[in-house]
Amino acid sequence: MRDLIITNSSRLELSMRLMDVLVLELAGGIAGLIHFHIPLADTPPIHTVLLHFCSALAFLLFPKFELYTSWRGRSLPDMFMRMGAAWGVVLLIGLFFSFLVHHVGNVSRLWMFYWYACGMTSLIAFRFAVYYVLRYLRTKGLNNKRVVIVGYGSTGREMHRRALQQDWTGYDVKAVCADPEDADKILDSSIARINSTEQIHQFVVANHIHEIWITLPLMASPRLQELQYQLRNTLVDIRWVPDILGLQMLGNKMGNFLGLPVVDLNQPISSGVNGIVKDLFDRTFAIVALFLLMPLFIVIAILIKRSSPGPVLFRQPRLGLNGREFNVYKFRSMKIHQEQNVVTQATKHDPRITPIGAFLRRTSLDELPQFINVVLGDMSVVGPRPHALQHNEMYKDLLETYMLRHRVKPGITGWAQIHGHRGETDTVDKMARRVEFDLHYIQHWSLWMDVRIIIWTAFKGWTGKNAY
Repeated sequence: MRDLIITNSSRLELSMRLMDVLVLELAGGIAGLIHFHIPLADTPPIHTVLLHFCSALAFLLFPKFELYTSWRGRSLPDMFMRMGAAWGVVLLIGLFFSFLVHHVGNVSRLWMFYWYACGMTSLIAFRFAVYYVLRYLRTKGLNNKRVVIVGYGSTGREMHRRALQQDWTGYDVKAVCADPEDADKILDSSIARINSTEQIHQFVVANHIHEIWITLPLMASPRLQELQYQLRNTLVDIRWVPDILGLQMLGNKMGNFLGLPVVDLNQPISSGVNGIVKDLFDRTFAIVALFLLMPLFIVIAILIKRSSPGPVLFRQPRLGLNGREFNVYKFRSMKIHQEQNVVTQATKHDPRITPIGAFLRRTSLDELPQFINVVLGDMSVVGPRPHALQHNEMYKDLLETYMLRHRVKPGITGWAQIHGHRGETDTVDKMARRVEFDLHYIQHWSLWMDVRIIIWTAFKGWTGKNAY
């Protein structure tokens, strides 16, 4: 009973294909009533011909778009996108068919549009119904797939955890094959231990296993080749989930390079088209901000000149995108002084800070000229804060992921700053926490995230107990 659906998967697929044909036939009839207000049979015959032709074509072409493969554990939006593309291709072929039979002028394009919309709505509703019925059955222990996990590192344990928590996906981990030190981390006594990879095939056959998940690390290439040979006669689904959770990455997008599949390990999300959108947003926002803040800039400039001799703006070299050096602009908050190849961070009650400078630093108003850097393309409105060059040299060897911050443009404000990580970083732990927040921002960037950070900064992010 538990394997009833799995053992009859071919019959289930055939049933779903026939149901899709029925759904599309009914959707075409409904579209005819919506558009023509009469049964489709009373319209020009080409519509009825197209109805049956496209429905039959869907029966043949939909499998080519993998609409009937097992979708457990996969994204529903992806399936619906495939379905929309498949149904669109079918209707385009139908329109071309009507052109070949010289009846294209008699076909109502609006009816075809209604048919596409009604068909997609009906197909999605049918898929939802099937999906949630199967999901319910899996939570009851029916239609489950038995799994063996090979490797029990961080990724193997995470896959096991997700299989347990997401019981609606219907994966039941029966055994683990791992090194002794990893096998000791298996807490469930009901999970069988397979001591060597040579025993996997025998266990799979004896226990009617449906899938094998290989979660060995990327550097285990020789073991993977050996395992592939040992499992050559094992006729079940085998998935390789590379153990990459231990790698500090900015992204893991799959791509194609020189005709071969590649994985981008440190490509930020805010690159490519997203990067163009972010850059346009940054420069537009900065130009508007500079225009609106001009009166404030004039007042601050007068106060700085009255407080102590020296320029209004202070420039200091920083590392920008991909380590390119640029000069960051700030309102001068200190008296003119010389530093001998060492940047000394400002501390509480620092005598170098002028009275107006203390106010500017406490409220972060000294950072406002960096909108000029944004217009010039050196910075973003939101991003990791740029640090002094000497600090980069110091922390790049102390924190292994420190330099990943420079894979994006630095920002005037950032995810770390609105969470309180501002001001002096006098310990490695403080810098580590700031870097952790910076990498979270880079890995999870979105334009909406930038907007949220800007709003948060405007209302509560300008001051802080560590800003001096």
